Amino acid sequence: MNVFIIHAHPEPHSFCTAMKDLAVTTFEAAGHTVQVSDLYAMNWNPVASAADFGARSNPDYLVYALEQRHAHGQGALAADISAELEKLLAADLVIFNFPIFWCSVPAILKGWIDRVLVSGVCYGGLRFYDKGGLAGKKAMLSFTLGAQPHMFADEAAIHGELNLMLRHLQRGTLAYAGLRVLPPFAAYHVPYIDHDARTAMLADYREHLVNIENVQPLRFPKMAEFDRQLNPLGQPDKAGGQISV
Repeated sequence: MNVFIIHAHPEPHSFCTAMKDLAVTTFEAAGHTVQVSDLYAMNWNPVASAADFGARSNPDYLVYALEQRHAHGQGALAADISAELEKLLAADLVIFNFPIFWCSVPAILKGWIDRVLVSGVCYGGLRFYDKGGLAGKKAMLSFTLGAQPHMFADEAAIHGELNLMLRHLQRGTLAYAGLRVLPPFAAYHVPYIDHDARTAMLADYREHLVNIENVQPLRFPKMAEFDRQLNPLGQPDKAGGQISV
């Protein structure tokens, strides 16, 4: 199995970095191939701009997704994007490893998503969810956060349900591009726990990784469940009738 880890933490000695390092050693010990993109160490440019394209279909007005398609077809994507896209397309499993910042990913990782999930390759037209450009690959989020588990236990918890907080990533990004999304690994309360608790948490993460090939993906929409206008099949249309198949 080819594993690609996108790591986004500004501190090389962080617990999040220890999780990344553990994933590398665990997968390599099992005979898998691992590639890592350490975005801060790479000084990754997170800003999507016209500079990402060596050739433009419309030099007067930038529609980023359309220019992604054009530049990819012309072999004119920026070199850093092309290198990351090559790693992504070679992977069987993609792990996004990061600290939660404001209920989301760090800006540098959001910029990786914006620039590397290239339109026309990873998604486009009706090529999304199980028909997306990355179909057949798996992905997982592994992250650290300061809160405690009970704060995300359910919708009544102070921060609400964890999977709802992650919906824009797990559904709107990963599943949308065709990836089969595995349940995430959350390292809770990391800044406030002692060495023994951190060691136990890393042991839990190692167990999670060792068994990852047997983990069932989360359930997301399938294109066959919708009509050509993307209305759910069998649901009333706007005129009150049933949608025909």
